[in-house]
Amino acid sequence: MVEVTVIYLVLKCEARCFEIAATSSFTQAHIASAAVYKAKDRETGWTVAVKKIYLSQQLYKEDVITELLVLREIKHPNVISYLDSYLIGDELWASNHGIFGNRLFDNVLTKTRLSEHDISAICKEVLQGIQYLHVNNVIHRDIKSQNILVGMDWSIKLADFGLCAVITSQESKRTSTAGTPYWMAPEIVKKKKYGCEVDIWSLGITVIEMIQGEPPYCNEDPPHAKNGKPDIKGKDNISLVFQDFLEKCLQVDVRKRYTASELLKSNLSESPAGIT
Repeated sequence: MVEVTVIYLVLKCEARCFEIAATSSFTQAHIASAAVYKAKDRETGWTVAVKKIYLSQQLYKEDVITELLVLREIKHPNVISYLDSYLIGDELWASNHGIFGNRLFDNVLTKTRLSEHDISAICKEVLQGIQYLHVNNVIHRDIKSQNILVGMDWSIKLADFGLCAVITSQESKRTSTAGTPYWMAPEIVKKKKYGCEVDIWSLGITVIEMIQGEPPYCNEDPPHAKNGKPDIKGKDNISLVFQDFLEKCLQVDVRKRYTASELLKSNLSESPAGIT
């Protein structure tokens, strides 16, 4: 993240205006081939995220279109809300409502260690978002702390659908390699056919990340999911409820891996909501 100083900048896209940096500075987050700005929708007054995508730098432009089409259709409290998109030359500008805090990684994991109560509350919100996606035949494929947004009121939203995939009755499984290596499910690493179960594995790794402050094997070269279920440092200090939850998420055999709906019925997600 870098702080960029500007005097005043207004992005005009057809009938909509986004005021980027009403004050003298704004935060611009650079990712692989795009930039994300915190902005104000001048029509509604909402604080939004405006993502500028450099189409010329996209190897797979169809992924960009898939992301926008998916976000346009899904509506859930635990998923970022799509507003609109505009093509300006070689740049595609897409706006989302609900960017009102920071990423879980930036806001929490780099500052303090979370309690099990906190992790339970976050997991419940994330699972609700994942369950909604899976019911609507969408695989996120990149669940991790960097893609979980935390609001100022500690509400939780899933973000960054750049690697998402839509499954159909004709194509219920995928084979393409997608995701972030340390969070990838074994079936993706081994280039097997896979479905929605990969998001549950990634959530399990994210829980370990929240417990330990980092994903398993983060100081070694990925991928490691080929080796099966990762070891957990200080496992004896983790409650049996959490150990059971991780056991359900990190089953190498996808037939034994729990679904989001099943995990929402577990003891972990029944913990009182709200971050302490």
